[in-house]
Amino acid sequence: MRKNWDIRLPRLLGLPIFFIAFLFGTLKTLAQECPALVSPVDGTSMVFVDSSISWEAVTGVPGYIISLGTSSGGNDILNEQNVGASTNYTPPTGLPENTEIFVTITLFFFNQPNIICDSQRFTTAALSEVPDCSPSISPADNSMDINTATNIIWSAAPGASGYHLTIGTTLNGNEILDTIDVENTLSYNPTIDLPTETDIYITIIPYNRIGLATGCSTSVFTTAAAAVLPLCSSMISPFNGETNVPLSPTLEWKEIANATGYRVSIGTSPFETNILEDAILFNPSTTIIDFEPNRTFFITIIPFNEAGEAIGCIQETFSTLLGCGPYFDPVSGELLVLNPSLKFPDIISICRGNTSDIITAPDDADGYRWYKLDSRGNETLISSTENVSITEEGEYIYEAYDIIEDSGRLFECASSKVFQATISQAPVIENIDIQISVNSLNYIISTVTNGNYEYALDNENGPYQDSNRFNKISLQNHTVYVRDKGGCGIAQRFVEHDLTVNGFPNFFTPNGDGINDFWQFIPPFQTEENNVSVIFIFDKFGSILAQITPNTDGWNGNFNGKALPETDYWFKAFSTNNKIIKGHFALKR
Repeated sequence: MRKNWDIRLPRLLGLPIFFIAFLFGTLKTLAQECPALVSPVDGTSMVFVDSSISWEAVTGVPGYIISLGTSSGGNDILNEQNVGASTNYTPPTGLPENTEIFVTITLFFFNQPNIICDSQRFTTAALSEVPDCSPSISPADNSMDINTATNIIWSAAPGASGYHLTIGTTLNGNEILDTIDVENTLSYNPTIDLPTETDIYITIIPYNRIGLATGCSTSVFTTAAAAVLPLCSSMISPFNGETNVPLSPTLEWKEIANATGYRVSIGTSPFETNILEDAILFNPSTTIIDFEPNRTFFITIIPFNEAGEAIGCIQETFSTLLGCGPYFDPVSGELLVLNPSLKFPDIISICRGNTSDIITAPDDADGYRWYKLDSRGNETLISSTENVSITEEGEYIYEAYDIIEDSGRLFECASSKVFQATISQAPVIENIDIQISVNSLNYIISTVTNGNYEYALDNENGPYQDSNRFNKISLQNHTVYVRDKGGCGIAQRFVEHDLTVNGFPNFFTPNGDGINDFWQFIPPFQTEENNVSVIFIFDKFGSILAQITPNTDGWNGNFNGKALPETDYWFKAFSTNNKIIKGHFALKR
C-alpha cells in the first residue's frame, strides 16, 4: 500500500483550478465511452432473479447512476439509483421473473452534464419453485428491551415476489397484524407503537407465483418500557447534494434535542462504509482528514438515546471536486488532468561493470520519488530527487508529482508506474551459422550470453530487429551487428565466404518437386579471381558421373539416363585462376 510521505516543496506553481459549474452544448461534445455490462452480459437470457448487475469501470468518470425498466430507457423497476464510484448494484428485493430487463447506466459528473448511455438488456429466468424463508429478521430473535416504535425489517428471500406478515403477542397470534400482504418490501412500520414490556411474535412468509415458502419459523422479541426515540437529523454543512466540498471539511448536522449521541457512517457508495463505519459521536459535527477528490460520498447520521435509535433516517450525499482532475475542457471537449504525463520506460537495463548506475527522470515535474519493491510488494523509498542509483535487478516504482495550490491549500498531483530493472552487458558474438540456398543466404547469430539484444546487418545504425535470424540475404560478404538495448555496447563481425567451403551445397534433392532438384555451384560473390570454370562429379570409386559448368542448371542426379541412389558423391572444381577445390555432398530423394 502506498505510504503518505511528507511533502518537501521544491517550488510552487501557484496554479489555480478552474471549476466549471455549467456547460452549454450537447453531450456529444465529450466523446466519452459508455461501459459494457460485465454481468449479466448484454443479451443474456435465463438470468437468476437474485443476480447482481455489474459493468466496466470508465476512466475519468467519478460516479454512476443505474436505472432498471421493462423497456429501453425505462425506470419502472429502479429509478436512477446513484451508486457513487461502485460498478456493481444488487437489487435489494431481487428482479421480476421471466422478464426482459433494460439496464441504463448514466455517467455522473460534478462539473458537466451527465451522460446517459444506451440501454443494455438481459432476460430473467422463470421461477420453478417456491421461495426460501427470509434469512434474518430484525429485531433479532429473543432480543430484549426493544423500543416500542421499532420497525420490522427482514432480508430478501431468494425467488420471493412478496411477503405475508403477521404480528401477535402470543405464538401464532395475530391481534396486532392479521397476516397482511406487504408486497415486495423488506420492512414494515407499525401504524401504532407496540405494547410496552410485551413479547412480540413475528411471522414472515415469502411467496411467489408458485406458492408460499414452507417451514418458516416465528421469531420473538420483548419490548422495553415506554420511551421517546429521537428524531432523525439532516446535514447542515455540507448540505445534502452539495458539490465542490473541500478535501478536509468539518461535517455538521442538525442537533436533536433528546439525542445523547449520533451514529455516523460514510462510504463511497450507498452500500459501503469504507470511510467511517458506525462511529459514535456526541457532538453534531466532526472533521474528516483528506477526503479523496472528485468523488461522491454517502453519509448516514442516526441519533440515539436511552430509548434507542431514530427510525427511518435517510442517507445523504456530498461531492468533492478539488483535486487533480479529470476536468472537462469546453474548448477541446476533452477531460484534462493535472498529474504529470510519464514517459519512463517499463524496463531499464543496468550495464554490468559500468561505474555509472545513475538513472535520471525523463519527465518534467516538481518532485520525484523512487521506491524499491521487495518480494511481498513492500515499498522502500530510495530517492526523492530526479536521480536514483540502481544496482540490483528487480521491481521499482517511479513517481513524479506537481504541487498545486487552490483556495489556500497545497496538494500534490502524482503519477507513478512500476518498472523492471535488469542487469545487462555488452554482447559478444559466439557464432554465425550460415545456411546456403540456391540464390540467398540465411544467418543465425548466437552470443556468448543471453541478453536484451537486437540485430542489424551491414549498418551499425540499423535498422535493428529483435530476431537473431536473417533470411534470404544476398550472396555476398556481410557485417553483422549485435546491440544491447540498454545501451551497454555493440558487437560486430565481418562474415566472409571462403570459396573452398561456401558456394558448394552439401546436399540436393532431385525428386522433381522443383525445389533443390539440381546440384550446382552457387558463387558467394563474383570476382574474376574466384569464379569456377568447370566441375567434375565422381562416385565413391572415382568414376566420373558428370561434368558441369556454372552457366548450366547443374547435375540432376542421373547417369546415362538413370537416377542414381541416395549416397555421398564427390566433386573436383577448377577455378579460373587454376585453383582446385575438392569436396563431397549428399544426394537425397
